[in-house]
Amino acid sequence: MNQLDQLKQWTTVVADTGDFQSMAEYKPQDATTNPSLILQASQDEKYLYLVQQAVDELKGGGATGGQLVESIIDRVLILFGNEILKVVPGRVSTETDARLSFDTQGTIAKARTLIDLYEKTGTDRARVLIKIASTWEGIKAAEVLQKEGINCNLTLMFSLAQAIACAESDIKLVSPFVGRIYDWFKKSEGRDYVGAEDPGVQSVTEIYNYYKKFGYQTEVMGASFRNIGQITELAGSDLLTISPKLLEELQNKEQPITQKLDAAAAKGMGITKIICDEKSFRWMMNEDAMATEKTAEGIRKFSADIVKLEGMIKDMLNASA
Repeated sequence: MNQLDQLKQWTTVVADTGDFQSMAEYKPQDATTNPSLILQASQDEKYLYLVQQAVDELKGGGATGGQLVESIIDRVLILFGNEILKVVPGRVSTETDARLSFDTQGTIAKARTLIDLYEKTGTDRARVLIKIASTWEGIKAAEVLQKEGINCNLTLMFSLAQAIACAESDIKLVSPFVGRIYDWFKKSEGRDYVGAEDPGVQSVTEIYNYYKKFGYQTEVMGASFRNIGQITELAGSDLLTISPKLLEELQNKEQPITQKLDAAAAKGMGITKIICDEKSFRWMMNEDAMATEKTAEGIRKFSADIVKLEGMIKDMLNASA
């Protein structure tokens, strides 16, 4: 078996892309998107028709200005999500506006809007995960949404503090960012990391073992990979979301890999339980320079790409006026 098929023995494989035409070959169970991936796909001639469809459907509907642009972006997200769900048998993750990352009520409202739009197209909410940044405000928004049957994927996760707060809030799934943790330590320490010594790999391993030790139901999905070594070191994680480039590399390699993460083994580990209320969460984040910097940077980057997508849609509206 190739390494991708081997990995699927222990881990649910998820496609990390907005390019749904590239997914079918790798047969992932789920797919994830984010503002950067949707912007990238929207600029591809293959998918520009979906953005144009959203513009054409909504431009004469009475909304104007920022409200119209926001409605078009929401529609674009649902159009991409539904196309992805034609390819994958499981779930798609659709991200809220990153500019709401410190706005609990705004995040709740946006998530409800996205789920309502999906359901109006006939898509069951069970097939959608709403992606929200792992800020305290985002986690509290997701806690409310989970109680309404809206499953959430807490993204931009870089620390155990964020992971514990999510588990205590009964969040469906978390996405620790392996590659971005690796990037920070590589730059900070001026050295490369390979295999199990990779700080990103260690972060996901710590979160996975903590969850399994204490019986949390929150799923762990490693994300943001830089190389297949990071992926194979996390074989056994609940899920891994992987770019098409790295899926192809795994498919083309046949060297044997082994299961590295194991729920039964984690049960017997000597792990101390940590209390994570708002005060301790904020203190632990403050003491973790990497997690603080990378969370903020990720929010800024996703927000910038939303602004670019808005600009693209405004140009299309002006062109069709």
